[in-house]
Amino acid sequence: MIVPFSGTSIGVFIGVTLVLGGGTAILTGQAIAGTWRPVWQVVFASIGLGLADRFLVFSLFDGDLFSPLGYLADTAVIMVFGLVAYRLAWVRNMQIQYPWLYERAGLWRLRPRRGT
Repeated sequence: MIVPFSGTSIGVFIGVTLVLGGGTAILTGQAIAGTWRPVWQVVFASIGLGLADRFLVFSLFDGDLFSPLGYLADTAVIMVFGLVAYRLAWVRNMQIQYPWLYERAGLWRLRPRRGT
């Protein structure tokens, strides 16, 4: 079965984009957050990972290299993985680095610690 927006089969999309691309995006987001860099760097890194994803689909599975819709779809999925990983790592780092100032208010947020 061909995924309409990607131009490849569902197995290739899951294997290359979700597993390989998503995995590298998660590691990239965590690394950027772990070194206290701004979130826009995740966006630019995701653009590069999207290009690498398109090349892997092209070279290994005979996909279309110059598919703008496929590139945008793959890059959007990779960017979501990277941004989610960045936010989770950033919240964890802030809470670990400044425990007297912040406490977790769920998975995504921090709140000022009470009594400070």
